Amino acid sequence: MNNHVGFLFPGQGSQYVGMGKDLYNNFAAARVVYERAEEVLEIPIRRISFEGPEEELRQTRYTQPAILVHSMAVLAVLKDAITPILAAGHSLGEYSALYAAGCLEFEAVLKLVKRRAELMFREGEKRPGMMAAIIGIESSVVEQICREVTGVVVPANYNEPKQTVISGEPEAVQLAMSAAREKGALKVVPLPVSGAFHSPLLEESASEFAAYLGQFELADPKFPVIMNVTGRPAYSADEIRRNLARQLVSPVRWIDTIYSARELGCQFFWEVGPGKILSGLVKRIASDLNVQPIGKAEEVSAVAKGG
Repeated sequence: MNNHVGFLFPGQGSQYVGMGKDLYNNFAAARVVYERAEEVLEIPIRRISFEGPEEELRQTRYTQPAILVHSMAVLAVLKDAITPILAAGHSLGEYSALYAAGCLEFEAVLKLVKRRAELMFREGEKRPGMMAAIIGIESSVVEQICREVTGVVVPANYNEPKQTVISGEPEAVQLAMSAAREKGALKVVPLPVSGAFHSPLLEESASEFAAYLGQFELADPKFPVIMNVTGRPAYSADEIRRNLARQLVSPVRWIDTIYSARELGCQFFWEVGPGKILSGLVKRIASDLNVQPIGKAEEVSAVAKGG
């Protein structure tokens, strides 16, 4: 099975209070990750992840490092139990994927995600934005709605064939939500995020982050990482750097990502980290592919033992 396994890493929205606590309590390797990460981040990541409160964990500046560290802890326990043929991550999860592929080192990935999360949190306070999931209509219809609405609103996540997340100025997003309902959307759900992620509203943050990214070394990945910006695999550090610099203002092409994984021969995925959001998306994109979440201690133990 290992010849056809891919790693998927979740992004913001997968967090929950208590995440990672069972890993920390059951595996020495996970404890080392949490303790080292807390030193690098200078954030009480164990307390926020294990105890909350939820309002604090949901703050972008804490959510993103918490999810990253959870995924890193799972990877530490598994070590060489599985060698994937590829990796991909949803938005924030892309950094976990790059870490898994050896493109970013431990301290570098933590510092980059901390800075990314701080910039996105700050942008949301400085220039409030909004995101909403449009469910039940084709992405082409959503794209048309975004073009016709007054103000800044764009597709931010192409999550599955009939689920597209939009992002932009609150007034424009509200108008697009109303238009989507008129066009027959089954559900229109505002998302509990602090800003208009993956939209032009983050242009300033993206420029600042790109400059910060320039301070870090990136290695060529040990296996291909399918990038959010293109939905295609990247094989070199230079290509990855270019894509990361554009990620904050570009849509997450998750449907293309999963199709690319299948083209590369991937038949089975582990969702490495908290929750099982990506498992649901993959099944709705390509029902022939298999996905299994691996974020809780019992799931990690079963995989580590070859179960």
